[in-house]
Amino acid sequence: MRRLRNVTIALIFLAGAPVAAEPVTVVALGDSLTAGYGLPEGEGLVPQLQGWLAAQGSDAVVVNAGVSGDTTAGGRARLDWALTPEADALIVTLGGNDMLRGLPPEEARANLESILQAAKDRGLAVLLVGMKAPANWGPEYKATFDAMYPELAGAYGALLLDDFFAGLAAAGADPADPASLAPWLQDDGIHPSRAGVTEIVKALGPKVLELVAQAGT
Repeated sequence: MRRLRNVTIALIFLAGAPVAAEPVTVVALGDSLTAGYGLPEGEGLVPQLQGWLAAQGSDAVVVNAGVSGDTTAGGRARLDWALTPEADALIVTLGGNDMLRGLPPEEARANLESILQAAKDRGLAVLLVGMKAPANWGPEYKATFDAMYPELAGAYGALLLDDFFAGLAAAGADPADPASLAPWLQDDGIHPSRAGVTEIVKALGPKVLELVAQAGT
């Protein structure tokens, strides 16, 4: 009887013990910048971001849903596939290929809006990462393209990092001076090198920590 009583007490104690929370799962939806184009496994954005988060004491899991060459339309089309039931939060880094192809900003905006609405409907915390259009498409294009990220983030209550390459500027690179960008980019002059990704993650990481905190509440 004493043994049975002890087992019963132990079961009651275990039933009342707090259950450890599952790590927050963050889906990184993007293009080649997210996928880690041109870099060995472990040196791209997602693995470096994962390492940065771990160094800050976060156990969040980042899932690489980057596809090289993807536009905002491509990201929109595969969103349901990318957002598994385990997803708690979403990073959206799309628009670079729309910009490089000169696609209308209005189309990119509509696609991003659809992605943000779908995430909102699922109750996911979102971090929207913006891009800056070059001047060669003209001032009107640039102004419209650049403005859509903060406007959409405000409309949908998403966190915002207004420029994916903000970390390179913080490291001393000047976007208007290709020579100053060279140490941080691969030979194609577009995709970041391993060192470039490291600097990008330094600016992106704190925003992702905010995202993880939102998702965990």
